[in-house]
Amino acid sequence: MVQRCQRQGIALQEDDGRPDYANEAVFRRNTLPPRSYHIPETSLLLNGRWAFHYASSPLKAPEPKAAPDALWMTIQVPGHWQLQGHGIPHYTNVQYPFPVCPPHVPTENPTGTYRRTFHVPSSWDPSSQLRLRFDGVDSAYHVWVNGSLVGYAQGSRNPHEFDVTPHTDRNGPNEVSVRVYRWCDGSYIEDQDQWWLSGIYRDVHLISFPSETRIEDWFVRTDLDDEYTNATLGATIHVVTSKTATITMTIRQLPKNGGQCFGSTHKDINTGGKVHLSIPVEAPAKWTAETPYLYSVELSIKSSSGAQTVRQNIGFRKVELKNGLICVNGRPIRFRGVNRHDHHPRFGRAVPVDFIRKDLLLMKTHNINALRCSHYPSHPKLFDIADELGLWVIDEADLECHGFYDAVARPQDIPEGMDYEERKKLTFSQAAQYTSDNPAWKAAYLDRMEQMVQRDKNHTSVIIWSLGNEAFYGQNHKAMYDYAKREDPGRLVHYEGDPHAISADMYSYMYPSVERLIHLAKTEGVKPDGSFDKPVVLCEYAHAMGNGPGWLEDYEGAFRTYPRLQGGFIWEWANHGLWKEDPDGKSYYAYGGDFGDVPNDGAFVMDGLLYSAHKPTPGLLELKKVFEPVKLVVERYEEGYEEVYELGISNLYDYTGLEHLTATYKVECFTDSTTLLVSGVLELPVIGPVSTAKIPLPGPIDHLEAETGAEVHLTVSFRLKTATPWADAGHEVAWSQHRLPVANPISQVPASPPPYKSPEIVTTSHEIIITGTNFTFTFDKTRGYLTRWVVNNTPLLDPNPATGVAVTPSFWRPPTDNDKPSSLPYWQRFGVDALTSQLRSTSITDPNSNFNSAKITFTTFLTPPVLDWGYLATTTYTVTPAGSLSIAVRLRPAGAYPPKHVPRAGLDLRLPRAWDCVAWLGLGPGESYPDKRAAQRVGVWSAEGVVSSSGLHTPYEVPQEDGNRMGTRWVCVREPGGGGGSGGGGAGVRVTAGAEGAWSDNCEREFSFRAARYGDAVVQAARHPCDLVEEDATLLRLDGRVAGVGTGACGPGVREDLLVPVEEMEFGFCLEPVGV
Repeated sequence: MVQRCQRQGIALQEDDGRPDYANEAVFRRNTLPPRSYHIPETSLLLNGRWAFHYASSPLKAPEPKAAPDALWMTIQVPGHWQLQGHGIPHYTNVQYPFPVCPPHVPTENPTGTYRRTFHVPSSWDPSSQLRLRFDGVDSAYHVWVNGSLVGYAQGSRNPHEFDVTPHTDRNGPNEVSVRVYRWCDGSYIEDQDQWWLSGIYRDVHLISFPSETRIEDWFVRTDLDDEYTNATLGATIHVVTSKTATITMTIRQLPKNGGQCFGSTHKDINTGGKVHLSIPVEAPAKWTAETPYLYSVELSIKSSSGAQTVRQNIGFRKVELKNGLICVNGRPIRFRGVNRHDHHPRFGRAVPVDFIRKDLLLMKTHNINALRCSHYPSHPKLFDIADELGLWVIDEADLECHGFYDAVARPQDIPEGMDYEERKKLTFSQAAQYTSDNPAWKAAYLDRMEQMVQRDKNHTSVIIWSLGNEAFYGQNHKAMYDYAKREDPGRLVHYEGDPHAISADMYSYMYPSVERLIHLAKTEGVKPDGSFDKPVVLCEYAHAMGNGPGWLEDYEGAFRTYPRLQGGFIWEWANHGLWKEDPDGKSYYAYGGDFGDVPNDGAFVMDGLLYSAHKPTPGLLELKKVFEPVKLVVERYEEGYEEVYELGISNLYDYTGLEHLTATYKVECFTDSTTLLVSGVLELPVIGPVSTAKIPLPGPIDHLEAETGAEVHLTVSFRLKTATPWADAGHEVAWSQHRLPVANPISQVPASPPPYKSPEIVTTSHEIIITGTNFTFTFDKTRGYLTRWVVNNTPLLDPNPATGVAVTPSFWRPPTDNDKPSSLPYWQRFGVDALTSQLRSTSITDPNSNFNSAKITFTTFLTPPVLDWGYLATTTYTVTPAGSLSIAVRLRPAGAYPPKHVPRAGLDLRLPRAWDCVAWLGLGPGESYPDKRAAQRVGVWSAEGVVSSSGLHTPYEVPQEDGNRMGTRWVCVREPGGGGGSGGGGAGVRVTAGAEGAWSDNCEREFSFRAARYGDAVVQAARHPCDLVEEDATLLRLDGRVAGVGTGACGPGVREDLLVPVEEMEFGFCLEPVGV
């Protein structure tokens, strides 16, 4: 019998005194109980264009039955209305963008009303139950069908289903109307570090389920025996039926693995409720993040009224605390993880599934094995992908109320520079009283835990539930923990806000220094006998903002040294820039403030390992190297009178050997070019997980010959033998490079230099000019600087139009995001960016008394206005008869109050703009800094296009210091043309380190260089890449020492020994003209 719709709905408000969206006790009205995510074939996807009305407040929103007027337009669902021309995106990190008076919300509460029609497919059972499902609506909403108010829901990142059967016309058109509120009381506990964006941003479905006999929900679990060999598959199935029915559970191989049946069981029932079934399974393949082997579980119900079948992929694994460590299948695991928000640069949190899959593929190919859903349950289909590809997942409740901290801290004028633990003591207990430790909010907190657990409980990849993020700690968290343990004792629970792990199965921390982390591992929860019950993880560390993160090797070293430290999760996966096109033609990835959003937290949303378009930054490449699961060292020892070399190979996988990898090696000789000396395949022995083995260095490497001064390096690469679901065969998983000694250097007979006449020195009232056979050097006599170098009428060095100087000692670099909180104001307080120059003395040495070379020594005092400190710089220029230039610099700090450190110490040179090609021998091909260099290899590299991303410029979305290359033996900058190396191309200059005696021990003779078109001041002032303006020159930086990058934007700054201390130092460079 066809069921006709009835028009009666519920009241608009549950409480007559206040609206649903400002009532903490009302978060779901007339919704169905949460269940496992499952969209059956009998469903209708309602995504697409909807009619849309935008109002400034709920009172101005149209009534559901009102006829549309000129204010209506269309909008895309899924999507956010701020990204489709209605209102503006708003970014805050911690602070609330509205007054703090929960549960009340602003009167100006923008409201979007959505409408569309649908028809119930005629092929559906006319007696079926009809549900309207919303997988994500931000932030709260009422739903009408055919003018009847069906229900209300909030919890922006959680799904809600409504039974719309009595309100639906199966024979004609139906209209669904959704009124969405930007703010609700739930906004107070949805204060995650991301954009505030509104609307229907996940899928909308009309779903048909059997009305009389159906599987309402299910929870499939696996358990392993004490030897972790055999298993039991168990299921709790929630059944709706009023008739006699049979429930069957079958486990099979996936179709791609043959589909073989491993077992089946059934039970006859005559009433609805929960049914428990189990199947013993002998020695199934086990699921881990390294071996994500899945089976298919088929659940079916059959009665006289019909049949229904659902399928769930499942992996056999057991999660437990064992000897105080997180163990899966009996083995401790190590998280090499990242935090990931749902974000797309054009669609916000309305992320397409293929975009999500690309994210997870990038994680796998960059040696990431774990994912924390920050800070809410991710798109439901992410978990299918994680199950398939293999990732450990922390699924996190949609809960954060960090903004209460500002409400408490600002009136007390608590400085951000105060120790974090001290700030917590002064503020956290008061902040918790708003919601987390307030019994009036208990039900709302529990609802968010229930929604997550029930939706995602069948996903093998989810091994830990998290109670939320940065919501302080209170009784409501304890209630959430108890719910999780009661509903799902087979998973662990995480919550960083619980400092003593009362309601958590692990101690969790954010951004501690390595030193403090080790201290915590040794002391927190440790008993007098040294044992402990719970491990330590870092739910956030190594803040990846801009040019960073540093410290990765240090953290990884601590994880390897202290087993209780079970790894952590980098903050964060990707920048959250939103693509913006301005009326003036500029376009860029926008961050806080770019839309006129006030208050905002600026660029703090640009802190990821990926750019906003989800392409890797140098930070992700660095992380891949540090996370690599295979390490190799070359070990040398004496055997008789001979030196013997071995390769020590460490397998850092938790479960697998190295049988899936092939190891190849090559030995290369680096001079002005690269010569391959030998290559081959290494025969790897059996190396089990978390084990090490040694093999001899391949025979052909033992007796290598190379010319004197050449470098010989061994590079070993570990690659996949066969394709996997996440990478093709040949994908490089790990690599290692080591410099080898040269047993038999080949002496090179130097060519006799052509006869050159000695340079001549001419002095005028304000210049010193050195000339030779085909060159001229001009020095500013009044200030003590080189201003021009010309060879055969070709300028090699040009004066800066602002200063008239071509070469100058320099200590400044544009600040990185990590410099800005503390290092930048420190350097500026000491005027490091405003040094002036005073000439103190000039010395000229005649060529006849200096081996036919001309020498000029200037002593200058480099000092800032106002302050009493500076560098006494002695700079010696030596010009040979052949026209090469050596610059030796000696720096001596002077004055009463110098800073402790500066960004760098080196030279700034100004080269012709046409010189756009760079070749070098050193670390490459990417940028490198003292604490961010592991991903770079020694080689002869070349780049065309100084300012292009394919060249030397790193296109950070917030302009900052970039493009430094360390470990340089030589660098050649020249006009385009010819081949790579330093021997081809047009006019240019080749730079090497100066003579041995010109370098002090506190400088790096394998120097750093940077070539760019953007001046420091331009970079520092630019908000976006489109603000950068090129100079009419190529700017070359040569450094004896550079500072690291650290993680100071949120975490420890640069390690002390990787700063550039203000102390006496010496360095120098030799510049030779090429191609002229």
